[in-house]
Amino acid sequence: MKSLRHYLMESVRTYHYTIKILGDVDKNFLEMFKYNLSKFDPVEIGEPKTTPIQKNPYGFPAEEVNQSVTIIKCEFKYPATEPMIQQVAQHCGFNINKIRAITTDYNDSINAENDKYANQMADENKKALLDTPELADNGKEASKDYANQYLDKVVPKKPSIDIPYAAKSPAKDVNKSKEGIQTKSPFSKINMPARPTTGATK
Repeated sequence: MKSLRHYLMESVRTYHYTIKILGDVDKNFLEMFKYNLSKFDPVEIGEPKTTPIQKNPYGFPAEEVNQSVTIIKCEFKYPATEPMIQQVAQHCGFNINKIRAITTDYNDSINAENDKYANQMADENKKALLDTPELADNGKEASKDYANQYLDKVVPKKPSIDIPYAAKSPAKDVNKSKEGIQTKSPFSKINMPARPTTGATK
């Protein structure tokens, strides 16, 4: 049987928050910041985790681009608001415009919605590409057509219509035998000029 103290411990409500800090943060600031959060009677303050650099970090001004975000998940016995947590960061010397605090449930729902949207867009883009006729067969037919066009440019096709020569076919060479062997010298048709007259006697 549970004791009264156990029931009282179970009835204690706690508040879960996700704190986001934009940009590079110093280790000393994090230690001081976590120490000053003790005013909310923390049950647990998680270890800071830093995301990769993001083009447009969610929840921060649009001009803040290409920044990483440090995330701290906390559980308090007393409720807190974002201005109260920003004030704690300001007392530690940090810019309040670079710190956000939301309930963990809301943060998780936003992350789940963003992941769902990203997956949906990826599926739609993939489906659109597969519905493209050129890519329905993984691009095989498109590659074949491209190859044919390239070959047509490099190796022109033979004309489909053969146009006969208008001139008569050349006469058969009478100086060749049926085996195609030359039988008469081409020089035999050359007329040599007469020899010049000389004073020599026969």
